[in-house]
Amino acid sequence: MQFNANSSFLYGLAVVVIIFVLAQSTFFLIRAWRRGVQLGLGSAKLKKTVVSTAIFTIAPAISFLIGIVTLSKFLGIPLPWIRLSVIGALTYELPAATSTANALGISLSEMITDPKVYSAIAWVMTLGIMPSVILPPILMKKIQGGMIKLKNKDSKWGDIFMTSMFLGMISAFLGMVFANIRTGIAGWIPIFVLLFSALLM
Repeated sequence: MQFNANSSFLYGLAVVVIIFVLAQSTFFLIRAWRRGVQLGLGSAKLKKTVVSTAIFTIAPAISFLIGIVTLSKFLGIPLPWIRLSVIGALTYELPAATSTANALGISLSEMITDPKVYSAIAWVMTLGIMPSVILPPILMKKIQGGMIKLKNKDSKWGDIFMTSMFLGMISAFLGMVFANIRTGIAGWIPIFVLLFSALLM
């Protein structure tokens, strides 16, 4: 039987995960509302906060939708839907999938029908993002303490350190943007998108 990335089984898994995430969000929303009432915040203020927060999530939701459409071309809808609805981001998921496919010598121009390739991509996506889930609770307090100490010792060097970290992160993404400029006009498209986005901002 041929593997189907859009099988009803995978859709079922996606629905279960999404329902769990929605239930979790609803649970914490109710708890936060009740806590706000306990603190004496008025109903109008709480409603305003909920509405403004909901509006603030529209832009990320659109980017997630674009990500799902992009990844669904070769991974089907269920896996990208799960990934981007829970923990993933297109800036990570697409490079992870692409690098895995390149290592396996597979083209991502069409739907993946090999279950081994599909599993490999899913595992790379999952294992690659796990440090960002596991390490912050363990190391964040120590890292923040070190940064505060550095800033208290010398505020100038503290600012330089933070700026350097930010620029390092941006440089990593810029490398992906400029990686394929020698391939012709297709390689320049990410640069045009970058420049157009910068103009809009």
